[in-house]
Amino acid sequence: MMNEDINFKEVRCLGDDGTQYGVISSAEAQKIADGLNLDLVCIAPDGKPPVCKIMNYGKFKYQQEKKKKEAKKKQKVIVIKEIKLSVKIAENDISYKVKHAREFLEEGNHVRFRVFLKGREMAQPEAGVEVLNRVWPMVEDIGVMDKEPKLEGRYVNMMILPKAK
Repeated sequence: MMNEDINFKEVRCLGDDGTQYGVISSAEAQKIADGLNLDLVCIAPDGKPPVCKIMNYGKFKYQQEKKKKEAKKKQKVIVIKEIKLSVKIAENDISYKVKHAREFLEEGNHVRFRVFLKGREMAQPEAGVEVLNRVWPMVEDIGVMDKEPKLEGRYVNMMILPKAK
């Protein structure tokens, strides 16, 4: 709430420069804000009495947006690359897919290995875990296992993160 929308009987009023106006009527606080060409903004409506601040609201909003953009710049986006395998995969196919996984890890991406279990393969999910256990020694020098091979629905998943430099 700001300016004329504030309809409390009394408010505790603060100035933009830290000045304390004390507990005054909201109409009087609005007059002070108008005299300074600033806005009266309610910052704590639940207080007893509610707290209002005299400030340049446009400048305040601008600074808040600037802080948000700055925080977004420093944020790191995590990319998860997924590599799908099957239970009946040949050794040279595993090495080819591991080569791609190593490239992803060197770029700093996370890699999820997935073994899809079809039909009767669901009866023996250990076969999927075994495939992932064959993959792990090929990437353990540049990656850290975040999630052990685990059955989740029709997939056996394993998550690998790049090692910290």
